[in-house]
Amino acid sequence: MRRLLAIILPVLLAPVLLIPVLLVPAPALADPVNINSADAATLARELKGVGPAKAEAIVQYRQQHGSFRSADELALVKGIGPKFIERNRAQIRVDAVRRPAAAVASPKPAPAVPPARPAR
Repeated sequence: MRRLLAIILPVLLAPVLLIPVLLVPAPALADPVNINSADAATLARELKGVGPAKAEAIVQYRQQHGSFRSADELALVKGIGPKFIERNRAQIRVDAVRRPAAAVASPKPAPAVPPARPAR
């Protein structure tokens, strides 16, 4: 009888035990990260294989060289290669960053030119 219960009991209880597991929603994927506007903490949190140092390197590169035009340009950052880009491609977004319009300075008056001396 015990052998029979050992065989039948798991079969009967399996559906009951699996129902709660099947009803739990899978974790949603995070939204892609705009590498042209994200700070180092966001890059480190959202991209696989990026720690604080690599995230800071991305931000510094962006500040020195301007916005990225494609995800592939991340390979120009020291420590980032093609494998990293392919692993994270679905999580990388490259949107143009709108910068505030530069204040338009009033034109400077032309420098005063001294009158020409008459030729002698």
